[in-house]
Amino acid sequence: MTSGQQRAIYEQLLANRNAPFIQQRPAMFSPAAAAQDAANPAGTYGLFAQLMLPLHYTDWADETAAHVTSCYLGDWTPLNKILIRGPQALAFLSTLSPANLSDFALGQIKHHVQLDDNGFVASEGVLCRLGEEEFLYTAGSGDWLAWQFSKGTWNAEISDISPDRFIFGVQGPQSLHVLEKATGQSLRDIAFNHSRPAELDGIPLRVLRTGISGELGYELHGAAEHASTIWSAVAEAGAGFGLRLLGFGSQSVQHIEAGIATNGLDYMPAAGITPGAPTQFRHRPIGGSFVPAAFTDYFRKPGELGWGPRKAVPAHDFIGRDAFAADLAAAHAGELRTLAGLRWNDDDVTAVFASLFGASPAEQMQLPRFNGPAFDQILVDGQQAGVSTGRAMSINVHGTISLGVIAPRYATPGTEVTILWGRPGTPQREIRATVTTLPFKPDHRRTDVTHL
Repeated sequence: MTSGQQRAIYEQLLANRNAPFIQQRPAMFSPAAAAQDAANPAGTYGLFAQLMLPLHYTDWADETAAHVTSCYLGDWTPLNKILIRGPQALAFLSTLSPANLSDFALGQIKHHVQLDDNGFVASEGVLCRLGEEEFLYTAGSGDWLAWQFSKGTWNAEISDISPDRFIFGVQGPQSLHVLEKATGQSLRDIAFNHSRPAELDGIPLRVLRTGISGELGYELHGAAEHASTIWSAVAEAGAGFGLRLLGFGSQSVQHIEAGIATNGLDYMPAAGITPGAPTQFRHRPIGGSFVPAAFTDYFRKPGELGWGPRKAVPAHDFIGRDAFAADLAAAHAGELRTLAGLRWNDDDVTAVFASLFGASPAEQMQLPRFNGPAFDQILVDGQQAGVSTGRAMSINVHGTISLGVIAPRYATPGTEVTILWGRPGTPQREIRATVTTLPFKPDHRRTDVTHL
C-alpha cells in the first residue's frame, strides 16, 4: 500500500470512527505488517486506534516480562502524530498545558498534559522539540490540540502526519545494546527525555530515550515506507539479546507497573463532552463495578494522576488555569484524591477463577488485563473511597495490581481496602487489596548508560 493510499484510508477512518465496525473501516494494518506477519502465526489482531496490530507473538506472560528480563520491540505507530511549526508554535502549545515550556531545549521531550476549562485532563501525550519553531506531539489523539488551534489566529501551522510515520518502542535493560548493534553507532549521548537524529542502513530515524516501561528504553520514529525494514533490522539485532516482540494485548501492563495512567483506559478525556470539540476515541462499553452519577466521574484532574506542577501554579496563562489553582490548593489541604498502587489479594483473585467450577461463576478476569476501559469501586468499611483501574496480572511483580485514585486518608501504603469486582448484575465479589507506593517496581528509566 502506498503512503497516499494509507493516508486516504486514515482520513476515511477518522471521519467514520463511531460507525459500526463493518461500515467504519477496511482492515488497516501497521506499515510494518509485512515484517510482523511471519512472527504472528495465530493471525490474531487487536484494534489500537486506527490500526490492527498482532495481539500476541508468543504469549502474554513471555511478552510482559521482557522489558524487565531483556527487552521488547513493540509497535506504537497507531499514536496520533501532530506537527506544529511556526514563530508562535511554542506560544500556542504553552496555552494548552501547565507544563513549563520556557526551558524547552532542542531535542528535548516533555510530557504535555492538556486541560479543559474545568481543569480536567482533555488530552495528554509526548511533545518533542525538533527545531527552534518545530514540535511533534504524539498521543492517543491529537483532536483536542487541533481543535484548540483552529479557534485561534496563530502565526503557525499544524499538520497531521500520523499515516506518514511509524513509532516503535524498544524498552528494557538490553534495549541500548540492541539499538547500537542495529544502527552501528553509539547512542549513549542521548539523555533521558531527549532525542536526536540517527541512521540505520542509511535510513534516517529519530531516536528518543523514553520511559513508558519504567525501564531503560527508547523510541524509533521514521518514515512509514521504511517501517518493515527497520522492524526487521531491530528484531534481527535483538536475537542475541533475548529481545521479544510485544503484541498489542501485552502493551499496557507495563504502564500499570510503572504507575502511568493511560488515556481512554484509566480515565476518559474531558474533550469528549466539550461543546464543539471532536470525540477522541471510538465509543466502547466501559466495564467494572463503578457506577457514575455522571460521565464526568470518569474524568480526572492532573493532580489525581500525579501529573503537573505540585508546588505552585505556573506563571503562564493556560486553559483551565483557575481550576488548576483551586485543585492544587485542595491537594495541599489534603482534599484532592491521589494516585496509589493496589496489590490484590492472591487468594481472592484465585477464587474468581475457581468460581468457574461452581454454580454461580464470577465475571472472569481477562489476562493479562481487560482490553478496554474498566473502573471498579474501592471500598473502606463498605463506603466508596475511590476508583480502581487497569487491573493487570503482572509477571514482574508476581501478582494482580491496579491503579487507584483514592481519598488521601486511605492512600498510606499498607492500608487495607476492598475492591468490588464484577459489573452490576453479575455475581460480584469483594477482593481484598493493599495500598502500595508507585511504581510497583524499581524505576530504571534514568539508568546511567555511559558504562553499560
